[in-house]
Amino acid sequence: MFFFDIYYSQLLTPSGSYQLESDITPHPLALSITYQRDISQQQLVDATLEQWQKLGYQSAETEQWVTHIENIFPNIKQGNNLTYVTDGKQGQFYFSEPQLNHKLIGVIEDETLNDAFLAIWLSPQTEYPRLRESLIGSKQ
Repeated sequence: MFFFDIYYSQLLTPSGSYQLESDITPHPLALSITYQRDISQQQLVDATLEQWQKLGYQSAETEQWVTHIENIFPNIKQGNNLTYVTDGKQGQFYFSEPQLNHKLIGVIEDETLNDAFLAIWLSPQTEYPRLRESLIGSKQ
């Protein structure tokens, strides 16, 4: 688990380790994020778009993705958890409040969007390389 100013994040895989490959999501995994402060849905969408732009994704793609995630992302309160579970090609977002069960809130069926969302944390070009190293268990 890694503490970042806004959230705690944890990467989970069936084998317990992340396989480094050119594909961001070569196998099933889950990225679990527990938020340490309130974040509006719009702030979450804007921050996601900003990271995609920094990773070099084109606006033609990101405009469609933003429309999709705007329909998924909730307003976040301190202590809420957002978990993204992928089979390597598509994924599901689950949301929970403290002491409540996770509830499915959205599905990503586009493999490119699946990879782009996880690239924010797992790409070698991420803005936060130390967070990436902690998540994937790398000491580079």
